[in-house]
Amino acid sequence: MYLSTVSRPVADEPGSGPRRRRFTMVSGNVVALGTVSLITDVSAEMVAAVLPLYLVLGLHLSPVAFGVLDGVHTGATALLRVVGGFAADRFRRRKLIAGIGYALSAVAKLGLLLAGRSIPAIGAVIAVDRIGKGVRSAPRDALITLSTPPEALGRAFGVHRAMDSVGAFLGPLAAFAVLLVVGQSYDAVFVTSFCIAALAVVVLVLFVREQPPGEVVNGEVVNGEVVNGGAADETNEAKVSVREAFGLLRGGPARRLVLAAAMLGLATIGDGFVYLLLQRRMDLGLRWFPLLAVGTSLAYLLLAAPLGVLADRIGRLPVVIGGYTALGATYLLLAGPVDGWPLIALALTLYGAFYAATDGVLIALAGPVLPARLRTTGIALVQTGQALAYLVSSVLFGLAWQAWGPENAIRAAAVAVAGVLLGTLLLLASPSRLTTRKVSR
Repeated sequence: MYLSTVSRPVADEPGSGPRRRRFTMVSGNVVALGTVSLITDVSAEMVAAVLPLYLVLGLHLSPVAFGVLDGVHTGATALLRVVGGFAADRFRRRKLIAGIGYALSAVAKLGLLLAGRSIPAIGAVIAVDRIGKGVRSAPRDALITLSTPPEALGRAFGVHRAMDSVGAFLGPLAAFAVLLVVGQSYDAVFVTSFCIAALAVVVLVLFVREQPPGEVVNGEVVNGEVVNGGAADETNEAKVSVREAFGLLRGGPARRLVLAAAMLGLATIGDGFVYLLLQRRMDLGLRWFPLLAVGTSLAYLLLAAPLGVLADRIGRLPVVIGGYTALGATYLLLAGPVDGWPLIALALTLYGAFYAATDGVLIALAGPVLPARLRTTGIALVQTGQALAYLVSSVLFGLAWQAWGPENAIRAAAVAVAGVLLGTLLLLASPSRLTTRKVSR
Protein backbone atom coordinates (compact mmCIF):
# COMPACT_ATOMS: atom_id res chain seq x y z
CA MET A 1 0.00 0.00 0.00
CA TYR A 2 2.62 2.52 1.02
CA LEU A 3 4.74 1.94 -2.09
CA SER A 4 1.88 3.11 -4.25
CA THR A 5 2.23 6.40 -2.42
CA VAL A 6 5.99 6.77 -2.50
CA SER A 7 6.65 5.47 -5.98
CA ARG A 8 3.73 6.77 -8.05
CA PRO A 9 3.05 10.49 -8.43
CA VAL A 10 -0.47 11.75 -7.85
CA ALA A 11 -2.31 11.98 -11.15
CA ASP A 12 -3.38 15.35 -12.42
CA GLU A 13 -7.07 16.04 -11.97
CA PRO A 14 -9.18 16.74 -15.06
CA GLY A 15 -9.03 20.34 -16.13
CA SER A 16 -6.15 21.20 -13.80
CA GLY A 17 -3.73 21.96 -16.58
CA PRO A 18 -1.33 19.04 -16.15
CA ARG A 19 0.95 20.01 -19.02
CA ARG A 20 1.46 23.48 -17.61
CA ARG A 21 1.86 22.24 -14.05
CA ARG A 22 4.45 19.69 -15.09
CA PHE A 23 6.86 22.49 -15.90
CA THR A 24 6.15 24.56 -12.78
CA MET A 25 9.34 25.66 -11.07
CA VAL A 26 10.11 24.63 -7.52
CA SER A 27 9.21 26.96 -4.66
CA GLY A 28 11.33 29.90 -3.54
CA ASN A 29 12.08 28.15 -0.25
CA VAL A 30 13.63 25.22 -2.11
CA VAL A 31 15.78 27.61 -4.16
CA ALA A 32 16.87 29.46 -1.00
CA LEU A 33 17.77 26.20 0.73
CA GLY A 34 19.61 25.11 -2.39
CA THR A 35 21.63 28.32 -2.30
CA VAL A 36 22.58 27.73 1.33
CA SER A 37 23.62 24.16 0.49
CA LEU A 38 25.58 25.35 -2.54
CA ILE A 39 27.65 27.79 -0.47
CA THR A 40 28.06 25.32 2.39
CA ASP A 41 29.25 22.60 0.04
CA VAL A 42 31.91 24.88 -1.43
CA SER A 43 33.24 25.21 2.11
CA ALA A 44 32.84 21.54 3.05
CA GLU A 45 34.32 20.13 -0.15
CA MET A 46 37.35 22.40 0.08
CA VAL A 47 38.25 20.55 3.28
CA ALA A 48 37.05 17.13 2.11
CA ALA A 49 39.16 17.41 -1.05
CA VAL A 50 42.43 17.73 0.86
CA LEU A 51 41.64 15.83 4.07
CA PRO A 52 42.50 12.29 2.83
CA LEU A 53 45.94 13.40 1.68
CA TYR A 54 46.45 15.48 4.82
CA LEU A 55 45.69 12.50 7.05
CA VAL A 56 47.22 9.62 5.08
CA LEU A 57 50.24 11.23 3.43
CA GLY A 58 50.79 14.21 5.73
CA LEU A 59 50.12 12.59 9.11
CA HIS A 60 50.83 8.99 7.95
CA LEU A 61 47.60 7.45 9.20
CA SER A 62 47.07 3.74 8.55
CA PRO A 63 44.06 2.65 6.46
CA VAL A 64 42.32 1.46 9.66
CA ALA A 65 42.86 4.80 11.44
CA PHE A 66 41.68 6.67 8.36
CA GLY A 67 38.62 4.44 8.18
CA VAL A 68 37.75 5.28 11.80
CA LEU A 69 38.13 9.02 11.21
CA ASP A 70 36.21 8.80 7.94
CA GLY A 71 33.43 6.95 9.73
CA VAL A 72 33.37 9.63 12.43
CA HIS A 73 33.18 12.21 9.64
CA THR A 74 29.81 10.81 8.60
CA GLY A 75 28.43 8.36 11.10
CA ALA A 76 29.62 8.84 14.65
CA THR A 77 27.19 11.69 15.41
CA ALA A 78 24.32 10.10 13.53
CA LEU A 79 22.07 9.92 16.59
CA LEU A 80 22.09 13.71 16.71
CA ARG A 81 20.13 13.65 13.47
CA VAL A 82 17.25 12.19 15.45
CA VAL A 83 17.73 14.77 18.21
CA GLY A 84 17.72 17.60 15.67
CA GLY A 85 14.74 16.16 13.83
CA PHE A 86 12.73 15.64 17.02
CA ALA A 87 13.54 19.16 18.30
CA ALA A 88 12.47 20.66 14.98
CA ASP A 89 9.16 18.76 15.05
CA ARG A 90 8.46 19.42 18.73
CA PHE A 91 9.14 23.15 18.67
CA ARG A 92 8.29 23.63 14.96
CA ARG A 93 11.45 25.68 14.48
CA ARG A 94 13.05 23.83 11.59
CA LYS A 95 14.91 26.87 10.29
CA LEU A 96 16.43 27.61 13.71
CA ILE A 97 17.63 24.02 14.23
CA ALA A 98 19.07 23.93 10.72
CA GLY A 99 20.81 27.27 11.34
CA ILE A 100 22.47 25.92 14.50
CA GLY A 101 23.79 22.99 12.48
CA TYR A 102 25.20 25.20 9.74
CA ALA A 103 26.86 27.46 12.32
CA LEU A 104 28.53 24.52 14.11
CA SER A 105 30.00 23.26 10.84
CA ALA A 106 31.35 26.72 10.06
CA VAL A 107 33.09 27.02 13.43
CA ALA A 108 34.61 23.55 13.00
CA LYS A 109 36.63 24.78 10.01
CA LEU A 110 38.55 27.09 12.34
CA GLY A 111 38.96 24.19 14.78
CA LEU A 112 41.11 22.39 12.23
CA LEU A 113 43.64 25.21 12.58
CA LEU A 114 43.82 24.77 16.35
CA ALA A 115 44.00 20.97 16.17
CA GLY A 116 47.41 21.02 14.49
CA ARG A 117 48.81 17.52 14.00
CA SER A 118 47.00 15.98 16.97
CA ILE A 119 44.90 13.07 15.72
CA PRO A 120 42.51 13.09 18.76
CA ALA A 121 41.97 16.84 18.31
CA ILE A 122 41.34 16.44 14.58
CA GLY A 123 38.86 13.67 15.34
CA ALA A 124 37.05 15.92 17.84
CA VAL A 125 36.86 18.78 15.33
CA ILE A 126 35.54 16.44 12.64
CA ALA A 127 32.93 15.22 15.13
CA VAL A 128 31.78 18.82 15.76
CA ASP A 129 31.50 19.38 12.02
CA ARG A 130 29.40 16.23 11.68
CA ILE A 131 27.26 17.25 14.64
CA GLY A 132 26.42 20.34 12.62
CA LYS A 133 25.57 18.29 9.54
CA GLY A 134 23.59 15.80 11.58
CA VAL A 135 21.54 18.52 13.26
CA ARG A 136 20.76 20.44 10.07
CA SER A 137 20.08 17.69 7.51
CA ALA A 138 16.63 16.50 8.61
CA PRO A 139 15.15 19.99 9.29
CA ARG A 140 16.42 21.19 5.92
CA ASP A 141 14.95 18.22 4.05
CA ALA A 142 11.69 18.55 6.00
CA LEU A 143 11.43 22.19 4.91
CA ILE A 144 11.80 21.01 1.31
CA THR A 145 9.04 18.39 1.69
CA LEU A 146 6.73 20.89 3.39
CA SER A 147 7.32 23.41 0.60
CA THR A 148 6.54 20.93 -2.20
CA PRO A 149 3.43 18.97 -3.32
CA PRO A 150 3.87 15.17 -3.24
CA GLU A 151 3.95 14.68 -7.01
CA ALA A 152 6.92 17.08 -7.37
CA LEU A 153 9.15 15.83 -4.54
CA GLY A 154 11.63 14.16 -6.88
CA ARG A 155 11.98 17.37 -8.88
CA ALA A 156 12.36 19.51 -5.75
CA PHE A 157 15.05 17.29 -4.25
CA GLY A 158 16.69 16.97 -7.66
CA VAL A 159 16.94 20.75 -8.00
CA HIS A 160 18.17 21.14 -4.43
CA ARG A 161 20.79 18.40 -4.84
CA ALA A 162 21.83 19.86 -8.21
CA MET A 163 22.48 23.23 -6.53
CA ASP A 164 24.24 21.40 -3.72
CA SER A 165 26.42 19.63 -6.28
CA VAL A 166 27.39 22.96 -7.86
CA GLY A 167 29.00 23.74 -4.51
CA ALA A 168 30.58 20.30 -4.41
CA PHE A 169 31.95 20.99 -7.90
CA LEU A 170 33.35 24.41 -6.99
CA GLY A 171 34.78 23.41 -3.58
CA PRO A 172 37.63 21.20 -4.82
CA LEU A 173 38.40 23.78 -7.52
CA ALA A 174 38.67 26.43 -4.80
CA ALA A 175 40.98 24.16 -2.78
CA PHE A 176 43.05 23.54 -5.92
CA ALA A 177 43.31 27.30 -6.51
CA VAL A 178 44.36 27.98 -2.91
CA LEU A 179 47.04 25.27 -3.04
CA LEU A 180 48.22 26.59 -6.39
CA VAL A 181 48.65 30.10 -5.01
CA VAL A 182 50.09 29.44 -1.54
CA GLY A 183 51.71 26.02 -2.00
CA GLN A 184 51.06 23.05 0.27
CA SER A 185 49.36 25.12 2.96
CA TYR A 186 46.39 23.29 4.44
CA ASP A 187 45.78 26.15 6.90
CA ALA A 188 44.97 28.53 4.03
CA VAL A 189 42.36 26.05 2.79
CA PHE A 190 40.79 25.82 6.26
CA VAL A 191 40.57 29.63 6.73
CA THR A 192 39.02 30.17 3.29
CA SER A 193 36.56 27.37 4.00
CA PHE A 194 35.42 29.03 7.24
CA CYS A 195 34.74 32.38 5.54
CA ILE A 196 32.57 30.71 2.90
CA ALA A 197 30.66 28.66 5.51
CA ALA A 198 29.88 31.85 7.47
CA LEU A 199 28.36 33.37 4.32
CA ALA A 200 26.00 30.38 4.03
CA VAL A 201 24.67 31.03 7.55
CA VAL A 202 23.93 34.64 6.61
CA VAL A 203 21.98 33.54 3.51
CA LEU A 204 19.96 31.06 5.60
CA VAL A 205 18.99 33.74 8.12
CA LEU A 206 17.98 36.28 5.47
CA PHE A 207 16.23 34.20 2.79
CA VAL A 208 14.96 30.84 4.10
CA ARG A 209 11.47 30.94 5.64
CA GLU A 210 9.95 28.71 8.26
CA GLN A 211 6.84 27.18 6.71
CA PRO A 212 4.04 29.61 7.71
CA PRO A 213 0.50 28.42 8.51
CA GLY A 214 -1.79 28.27 5.53
CA GLU A 215 0.81 27.43 2.87
CA VAL A 216 0.57 24.39 0.63
CA VAL A 217 2.38 21.51 2.27
CA ASN A 218 3.28 18.00 1.37
CA GLY A 219 0.35 15.86 2.42
CA GLU A 220 -1.03 12.64 1.08
CA VAL A 221 -4.08 12.63 -1.17
CA VAL A 222 -6.75 10.08 -0.35
CA ASN A 223 -10.16 10.17 -2.09
CA GLY A 224 -9.49 13.72 -3.20
CA GLU A 225 -8.68 15.03 0.31
CA VAL A 226 -5.34 15.98 1.78
CA VAL A 227 -4.42 13.93 4.83
CA ASN A 228 -1.36 13.79 7.07
CA GLY A 229 -1.90 17.52 7.32
CA GLY A 230 0.69 20.21 7.17
CA ALA A 231 1.62 23.64 8.31
CA ALA A 232 -1.96 24.84 8.31
CA ASP A 233 -2.82 22.48 11.16
CA GLU A 234 0.40 22.74 13.17
CA THR A 235 -0.58 25.68 15.31
CA ASN A 236 -3.50 23.76 16.87
CA GLU A 237 -1.70 20.45 17.40
CA ALA A 238 -0.18 19.21 20.62
CA LYS A 239 3.60 19.06 20.78
CA VAL A 240 5.28 15.93 19.51
CA SER A 241 6.29 13.54 22.31
CA VAL A 242 9.31 11.23 22.43
CA ARG A 243 7.02 8.20 22.55
CA GLU A 244 5.13 9.38 19.48
CA ALA A 245 8.36 10.07 17.57
CA PHE A 246 9.86 6.64 18.14
CA GLY A 247 6.47 5.09 17.54
CA LEU A 248 7.25 5.66 13.87
CA LEU A 249 9.45 2.58 13.99
CA ARG A 250 6.44 0.46 14.92
CA GLY A 251 4.80 1.29 11.60
CA GLY A 252 5.64 -1.03 8.73
CA PRO A 253 6.53 1.55 6.03
CA ALA A 254 8.82 3.68 8.21
CA ARG A 255 10.50 0.65 9.77
CA ARG A 256 11.20 -0.92 6.38
CA LEU A 257 12.63 2.32 5.05
CA VAL A 258 14.98 2.70 8.03
CA LEU A 259 16.17 -0.90 7.70
CA ALA A 260 16.71 -0.48 3.96
CA ALA A 261 18.64 2.76 4.50
CA ALA A 262 20.88 1.02 7.05
CA MET A 263 21.60 -1.83 4.66
CA LEU A 264 22.44 0.61 1.88
CA GLY A 265 24.80 2.43 4.25
CA LEU A 266 26.66 -0.82 4.91
CA ALA A 267 27.47 -1.08 1.20
CA THR A 268 28.91 2.44 0.96
CA ILE A 269 32.57 3.22 1.63
CA GLY A 270 33.87 6.76 2.01
CA ASP A 271 34.73 9.08 -0.86
CA GLY A 272 38.25 9.33 0.54
CA PHE A 273 38.86 5.62 -0.01
CA VAL A 274 37.58 5.82 -3.60
CA TYR A 275 39.82 8.78 -4.40
CA LEU A 276 42.84 7.26 -2.65
CA LEU A 277 42.44 4.11 -4.76
CA LEU A 278 42.33 6.23 -7.92
CA GLN A 279 45.33 8.23 -6.74
CA ARG A 280 47.32 5.02 -6.19
CA ARG A 281 46.44 3.69 -9.65
CA MET A 282 47.33 6.99 -11.39
CA ASP A 283 50.11 8.20 -9.03
CA LEU A 284 48.53 11.67 -8.86
CA GLY A 285 50.32 14.50 -7.07
CA LEU A 286 48.96 16.57 -4.17
CA ARG A 287 47.77 19.51 -6.24
CA TRP A 288 45.77 17.33 -8.63
CA PHE A 289 44.09 15.18 -5.99
CA PRO A 290 41.21 17.64 -5.27
CA LEU A 291 40.18 17.46 -8.94
CA LEU A 292 38.97 13.88 -8.46
CA ALA A 293 36.09 15.22 -6.37
CA VAL A 294 35.41 17.77 -9.13
CA GLY A 295 34.75 14.96 -11.60
CA THR A 296 32.26 13.29 -9.27
CA SER A 297 30.53 16.60 -8.57
CA LEU A 298 30.26 17.44 -12.26
CA ALA A 299 28.48 14.15 -12.97
CA TYR A 300 26.24 14.72 -9.94
CA LEU A 301 25.48 18.27 -11.08
CA LEU A 302 24.45 17.18 -14.57
CA LEU A 303 22.37 14.19 -13.45
CA ALA A 304 20.69 15.22 -10.16
CA ALA A 305 17.74 17.17 -11.57
CA PRO A 306 17.03 14.82 -14.54
CA LEU A 307 17.11 11.77 -12.28
CA GLY A 308 14.84 13.53 -9.78
CA VAL A 309 12.28 14.15 -12.53
CA LEU A 310 12.71 10.56 -13.74
CA ALA A 311 12.01 9.33 -10.20
CA ASP A 312 8.72 11.24 -10.19
CA ARG A 313 7.75 9.66 -13.51
CA ILE A 314 8.79 6.01 -13.22
CA GLY A 315 9.07 5.60 -9.45
CA ARG A 316 11.70 6.50 -6.87
CA LEU A 317 12.69 2.98 -5.84
CA PRO A 318 13.88 1.93 -9.34
CA VAL A 319 16.05 5.06 -9.53
CA VAL A 320 17.61 4.33 -6.12
CA ILE A 321 18.33 0.73 -7.17
CA GLY A 322 19.92 2.01 -10.37
CA GLY A 323 22.10 4.35 -8.35
CA TYR A 324 23.49 1.57 -6.16
CA THR A 325 24.09 -0.53 -9.27
CA ALA A 326 26.30 2.33 -10.51
CA LEU A 327 28.11 2.26 -7.15
CA GLY A 328 28.84 -1.45 -7.50
CA ALA A 329 30.13 -0.87 -11.03
CA THR A 330 32.44 1.87 -9.68
CA TYR A 331 33.94 -0.52 -7.15
CA LEU A 332 34.53 -3.17 -9.81
CA LEU A 333 36.27 -0.62 -12.04
CA LEU A 334 38.69 0.29 -9.24
CA ALA A 335 39.85 -3.35 -9.10
CA GLY A 336 39.50 -4.10 -12.82
CA PRO A 337 41.80 -4.07 -15.86
CA VAL A 338 40.88 -0.56 -17.07
CA ASP A 339 43.59 1.97 -16.34
CA GLY A 340 44.66 5.51 -17.14
CA TRP A 341 42.30 8.36 -17.94
CA PRO A 342 39.49 6.05 -19.13
CA LEU A 343 39.40 4.61 -15.61
CA ILE A 344 39.16 8.06 -14.04
CA ALA A 345 36.42 9.21 -16.45
CA LEU A 346 34.30 6.07 -16.05
CA ALA A 347 34.73 5.75 -12.30
CA LEU A 348 33.96 9.39 -11.50
CA THR A 349 30.96 9.46 -13.87
CA LEU A 350 29.44 6.35 -12.31
CA TYR A 351 30.22 7.61 -8.82
CA GLY A 352 28.50 10.92 -9.53
CA ALA A 353 25.52 9.05 -11.02
CA PHE A 354 25.27 7.02 -7.80
CA TYR A 355 24.96 10.16 -5.70
CA ALA A 356 22.54 11.81 -8.13
CA ALA A 357 20.23 8.78 -8.11
CA THR A 358 20.21 8.18 -4.36
CA ASP A 359 20.94 11.26 -2.25
CA GLY A 360 17.72 13.24 -2.58
CA VAL A 361 15.63 10.49 -4.15
CA LEU A 362 15.86 8.31 -1.02
CA ILE A 363 14.41 11.17 1.05
CA ALA A 364 11.74 11.79 -1.58
CA LEU A 365 10.90 8.08 -1.27
CA ALA A 366 10.45 8.48 2.48
CA GLY A 367 8.62 11.81 2.65
CA PRO A 368 5.06 10.83 1.65
CA VAL A 369 4.85 7.86 4.04
CA LEU A 370 5.66 10.04 7.06
CA PRO A 371 2.97 12.18 8.79
CA ALA A 372 3.67 15.91 8.43
CA ARG A 373 4.02 16.55 12.19
CA LEU A 374 6.66 13.80 12.44
CA ARG A 375 8.28 14.21 9.05
CA THR A 376 11.53 15.75 10.28
CA THR A 377 11.94 13.00 12.89
CA GLY A 378 11.16 10.30 10.34
CA ILE A 379 13.66 11.67 7.84
CA ALA A 380 16.23 11.87 10.64
CA LEU A 381 15.65 8.19 11.51
CA VAL A 382 16.26 7.20 7.89
CA GLN A 383 19.43 9.31 7.76
CA THR A 384 20.61 7.98 11.12
CA GLY A 385 20.24 4.35 10.10
CA GLN A 386 22.25 5.03 6.97
CA ALA A 387 24.93 7.05 8.77
CA LEU A 388 25.47 4.52 11.57
CA ALA A 389 25.84 1.76 9.00
CA TYR A 390 28.30 3.94 7.09
CA LEU A 391 30.44 4.23 10.22
CA VAL A 392 30.61 0.45 10.44
CA SER A 393 31.37 0.06 6.72
CA SER A 394 34.23 2.60 6.84
CA VAL A 395 35.94 0.78 9.72
CA LEU A 396 35.40 -2.63 8.09
CA PHE A 397 36.77 -1.41 4.77
CA GLY A 398 39.85 0.04 6.50
CA LEU A 399 40.45 -3.33 8.16
CA ALA A 400 39.92 -5.16 4.87
CA TRP A 401 42.36 -2.84 3.08
CA GLN A 402 45.02 -3.49 5.72
CA ALA A 403 44.43 -7.26 5.85
CA TRP A 404 43.72 -8.12 2.18
CA GLY A 405 45.08 -5.17 0.21
CA PRO A 406 43.07 -2.42 -1.53
CA GLU A 407 42.08 -4.41 -4.64
CA ASN A 408 40.61 -7.35 -2.72
CA ALA A 409 38.90 -4.98 -0.27
CA ILE A 410 37.14 -3.08 -3.05
CA ARG A 411 36.04 -6.36 -4.70
CA ALA A 412 34.48 -7.39 -1.39
CA ALA A 413 32.69 -4.02 -1.28
CA ALA A 414 31.22 -4.69 -4.74
CA VAL A 415 29.89 -8.06 -3.56
CA ALA A 416 28.36 -6.32 -0.54
CA VAL A 417 26.53 -3.89 -2.84
CA ALA A 418 24.95 -6.80 -4.75
CA GLY A 419 23.77 -8.43 -1.52
CA VAL A 420 22.37 -5.20 -0.15
CA LEU A 421 20.44 -4.48 -3.33
CA LEU A 422 18.73 -7.86 -3.08
CA GLY A 423 17.82 -7.20 0.55
CA THR A 424 16.48 -3.73 -0.30
CA LEU A 425 14.23 -5.12 -3.01
CA LEU A 426 12.87 -7.73 -0.60
CA LEU A 427 12.12 -5.04 1.98
CA LEU A 428 10.62 -2.33 -0.20
CA ALA A 429 9.08 -3.90 -3.27
CA SER A 430 7.30 -6.85 -4.75
CA PRO A 431 7.88 -7.68 -8.43
CA SER A 432 4.63 -5.95 -9.40
CA ARG A 433 5.77 -2.69 -7.82
CA LEU A 434 9.18 -2.38 -9.46
CA THR A 435 7.68 -0.47 -12.39
CA THR A 436 5.19 2.34 -12.04
CA ARG A 437 3.01 4.43 -14.25
CA LYS A 438 4.22 7.67 -15.73
CA VAL A 439 2.79 10.99 -14.73
CA SER A 440 -0.56 11.52 -16.43
CA ARG A 441 -0.35 13.69 -19.51
